[in-house]
Amino acid sequence: MKDQAVVSGSRRGYLNKDFEFFHLKDRKIMEFELHFHDFNKIIIFMSGNVTYLIEGRAYKLKPWDMLLIGSSEIHKAIVGTSGTYERMIIWVNSNFLHKYKSPEGDLLRCFDIASKEKRNILRLNPKLLRQGKHILSQLKEECKSGGFGSQVLKNSLFLQFIVYLNRIYLEPDSIEHKADGDYDESIGEVIRHINENICEDMPIEGLASKFYMSKYHLMHKFKSQTGYTIHSYILQKRLMMANTLIKSGKSVAEACTECGFGDYSSFVRAFKRMYGLSPKKHIKMVEELEKSGK
Repeated sequence: MKDQAVVSGSRRGYLNKDFEFFHLKDRKIMEFELHFHDFNKIIIFMSGNVTYLIEGRAYKLKPWDMLLIGSSEIHKAIVGTSGTYERMIIWVNSNFLHKYKSPEGDLLRCFDIASKEKRNILRLNPKLLRQGKHILSQLKEECKSGGFGSQVLKNSLFLQFIVYLNRIYLEPDSIEHKADGDYDESIGEVIRHINENICEDMPIEGLASKFYMSKYHLMHKFKSQTGYTIHSYILQKRLMMANTLIKSGKSVAEACTECGFGDYSSFVRAFKRMYGLSPKKHIKMVEELEKSGK
């Protein structure tokens, strides 16, 4: 499944395998919209004129930059008119990585660090980059192979790459984490506050007062920086959290309450607009897709 444009703010794609690997090249002008996934995503940028927007932070990409995007992080590529946009993309199933929890910690730790500390980009030194290219080359070739033990070897190489990324994030002196491009740190603080208090009542007037801005100045800056209104951003983050809670075993009513929705019917309508199905039907469909991938 290629990265194709979708409705702004929608969820894209289902992952019913341990991971998916893509190597894509696009020479035409492409329009991507803000979107999110229920899985984690790794992008290895190879060429093109691309700025990547993740939760309001802009990254002007250079060849062989790597981006780690956690599940439910809102993002999009802004593609310039010159050059071929080439990249490798890996979709990462969290449930698969949970099976291989090491004594030192969860293999998802690299995504947690990238998301919580806003360090989504890796710009590696030559030695580390050579190691990464070697693993990726092997993984790419094995994904095209149908030989004996291919699935075992693919999984092994994928896990090797995930371990490699975790080691890099746990040794930050060896890398650069740069956010090139326009970014307003004050809006970054607003986004951080919203995500840390997503289930609480957050009227725009209260946010504006907390961050010493006028209501209309905050609304304008937030929309300019993220592409979202404050209301739609909060709504989508709450719906993502509700989806996670329901998948973990919570009832729809419990998820509605815990995520800060005051009205059950309004929650169900909003969930259906975002996911295309009611909460119960959506979860049933996801479960069926996951079973079909086994």
